[in-house]
Amino acid sequence: MRKNNTNLTILITLFVISIVIANVVGARTITTGLYLGNISLSLSGGAITYAVTFLCTDIIGEIWGKKTAKGVIKYGFIGQLFATACIVLTGLFPAVDAGMDTAYQTLLGQNWIFVIGSLCAYEVSQTWDVLVFHGLRDWYIKKHGSVAGGRWIWNNCSTMTSQIWDTVIYATISFGFGLGWIYTAEGRANLVGIIIGQYLLKACLALLDTPFFYLFTRRSKEEVYGNQDNASLGH
Repeated sequence: MRKNNTNLTILITLFVISIVIANVVGARTITTGLYLGNISLSLSGGAITYAVTFLCTDIIGEIWGKKTAKGVIKYGFIGQLFATACIVLTGLFPAVDAGMDTAYQTLLGQNWIFVIGSLCAYEVSQTWDVLVFHGLRDWYIKKHGSVAGGRWIWNNCSTMTSQIWDTVIYATISFGFGLGWIYTAEGRANLVGIIIGQYLLKACLALLDTPFFYLFTRRSKEEVYGNQDNASLGH
């Protein structure tokens, strides 16, 4: 992927859309059909879409640098706030069709608590992702003199560790407190199940996105070292 404004705009757009959609479908719990003892492993509907955001920031960080990646995280935060405001505002107006309004409230009526959970998880996990990504990347370049053979290290380590923060914080706030699961024994079992199930899915997706990360960050040595800011921005 070439380092130009068009490609950066595409990645930022995909990043923000993925976050917004993850918030909208986050309340839908999906069963995996797997069990850990007596605990059913499940996951939030937003887990699949949200995994795309880490691939986007990793590609942006690799090509455009740490400062740009941190800026994109800020844009995503603003995008979530704006989307939530639009959903809440729309829900305040009277509906013509009561049945459609019930469906709207069922799908989006609890959106705010999931957005709070998402915002908290987002801020911690995305910040961690950028820090670990560039920390490992800088260390590797300093030791080996180039990125050759090492991109999978910071791509996977940053995403898989940040997903731990994201999963625990989001599930605890949204499902634990938002849906009251934390207050009952059955609810706590469900909470543990969704945390484990969601993280296992995210870890698998983190591994599966590695070929795409390599594909989209392929470029010449001149483009890597002659015309990019990774070594200076934000360090």
